[in-house]
Amino acid sequence: MRGHTGDELLRLSVRLRGIQLGRAVDVLLHPTEARGLGVDVLCGDKTHRFLPFLTTSLSEEAFEVESPFVLLDLPLGSFYRVQARSLSRLRGTPVGPDGSSLQDVVLGPEWAVEELVLDGARRVSLDGLLLPTR
Repeated sequence: MRGHTGDELLRLSVRLRGIQLGRAVDVLLHPTEARGLGVDVLCGDKTHRFLPFLTTSLSEEAFEVESPFVLLDLPLGSFYRVQARSLSRLRGTPVGPDGSSLQDVVLGPEWAVEELVLDGARRVSLDGLLLPTR
């Protein structure tokens, strides 16, 4: 898998055998590690559900799922809702010694964060930089 920015992932729909189930509206990151967990999906019934990255395959146009049951309807107090870091909340947060703000992340193989996209669309390696916790 080549690296994908959060913005690229948010342009994708979620499909089951060509039928659109919803669209990605936020990327959720692990609370302590630099890796993606999945996406928040706004489904056709206007319900937000969690799609773990490990349950989907990626095409150029969509997250492809084998079953609608991989879209998890999580209660408000669930781990993924409370502990995961939402990319939409992290955008604009200062990172690094120069105070540049986070605009996006680049997720690579096995959904690891490979790079950060900072002000001015400048991509930097994660080396020495920490993702904000909230």
